Amino acid sequence: MGRLVGLSLLGIALALLGERLLALRNRLKASREVESVDLPNCHLIKGIEAGADDIDILPNGLAFLSVGLKCPGLHSFSPDKPGGILMMDLKKENPRALELRISRGFNLASFNPHGISTFIDNDDTVYLFVVNHPEFKNTVEIFKFEEEENSLLHLKTIKHELLPSVNDIIAVGPAHFYATNDHYFSDPFLKYLETYLNLHWANVVYYSPNEVKVVAEGFDAANGINISPDKKYIYVADILAHEIHVLERHPNMNLTQLKVLKLDTLVDNLSIDPSSGDILVGCHPNGQKLFIYDPNNPPSSEVLRIQNILSEKPTVTTVYANNGSVLQGSSVASVYDRKLLIGTLYHRALYCEL
Repeated sequence: MGRLVGLSLLGIALALLGERLLALRNRLKASREVESVDLPNCHLIKGIEAGADDIDILPNGLAFLSVGLKCPGLHSFSPDKPGGILMMDLKKENPRALELRISRGFNLASFNPHGISTFIDNDDTVYLFVVNHPEFKNTVEIFKFEEEENSLLHLKTIKHELLPSVNDIIAVGPAHFYATNDHYFSDPFLKYLETYLNLHWANVVYYSPNEVKVVAEGFDAANGINISPDKKYIYVADILAHEIHVLERHPNMNLTQLKVLKLDTLVDNLSIDPSSGDILVGCHPNGQKLFIYDPNNPPSSEVLRIQNILSEKPTVTTVYANNGSVLQGSSVASVYDRKLLIGTLYHRALYCEL
């Protein structure tokens, strides 16, 4: 009888594991392939060889690029080189990517930048917020951008128990932001377990010097985050659920969900087209290729444009798609004055004139 019970429990456990594995493959879109959608007038950006995971562009055309991200278990083309912040002046005819100097005292050797966001204060001071993973830990770094010197002055490092697995950030003040946690746990093994079991424990946190709180939760893996041009709504990408959530902001900085847009791809970072308010999304058509890297079958890239997301039927169009022959693992797309930048998780970056 004891053996029978043991066998029954083993059978149930194996069935559960099999079901979870199949569900994970579906969440990763493990069988999906893309047909190429090419853009004219594109070239790879010189000097970016190991990813430009996130991009943020100022109203004056200065673009910041977060480069060199490394994550446990994720492929890297430059595993021993620290990350950095690059800048491109998109007002110039042939913009180049230049690395910004960072002030003394900041630990450059362990710099591992992830999501970024800019904030312009009333006195025109530009702050750059950077999600950082020094030694695979989680911090948010606040810098002041000094344009004349092409440098960043480090102002503050933020650590908090409610920021255990920070992915992306949107600044809403000089020391105020919303941030996504893509996992509830910070430990790598517990992260894998959380993903495998599909616990939906990821969340969005609001941070200010006076208050830190969870303002939205229940995500599979909260990833990219951005804000509407009128500042009324927060957009959150749930990468493994293939969804973009629209959340309404309240005066107390809390968020309530307004709607969810379902897509057929893994949605990463979100950018806003300043001329239209459209959302540009860097996407991963096949997440399994992204996480299990094979140079002979590399991860593909996809960029979507979402128009009128608040309407009953938003328009979703494919701006760019590639099977990995040119660009592998697109994570972000940002536009300024018909100039498009497409970054990747760990590969190259593309500059296109539309």
